[in-house]
Amino acid sequence: MNDEHARLCSSQEWADYIAAEVLPVVLTGLSLGDEVLEIGPGYGAATRVLADAVPSLTTVELDDRLADALAAAHPGIAVVHGSGDALPFADGRFSAVVCFTMLHHVDSPSRQDALFAQAHRVLCPGGVFAGSDSTATEGRRAFHADDTYVPIDPDLLPDRLRSAGFAEVDVTVPDPEFLTFVART
Repeated sequence: MNDEHARLCSSQEWADYIAAEVLPVVLTGLSLGDEVLEIGPGYGAATRVLADAVPSLTTVELDDRLADALAAAHPGIAVVHGSGDALPFADGRFSAVVCFTMLHHVDSPSRQDALFAQAHRVLCPGGVFAGSDSTATEGRRAFHADDTYVPIDPDLLPDRLRSAGFAEVDVTVPDPEFLTFVART
């Protein structure tokens, strides 16, 4: 992540945006159940909200430094160092898997698809995979200079999620800045 990007994602401004603008659009009316996995929490903007909203939260974060900071900030959640495309959890363990504004940081469509398949694998029957990601714009591409930036095409996402095993899929673009998705096993 470049320095400007890291400053934004670690800021209170970003945390407020995620809490007020993104999470309500994705999560309102959605039951996550008792055992929730968040993939790629980064600096923890969504984690802060989820930690108080769900009975049990586990996060999996690739960046060791960020994972350690999350564990220190949220002693009541399980923080696992790992990758979303190789989840170290048993099949059917979670009632919900969520990820917010991180999919474009997965370095290839094939690894994104592997993450989708892993999310499906660790969900219990009737489980939900939900989240958001930024939409592709030239400004966003410039902002991600020297970063991994592989934007998700909202028109292709439903078929990609179905290919990972999800039966019910809903993808929307509620704002020009981001897309949301809800997929069920």
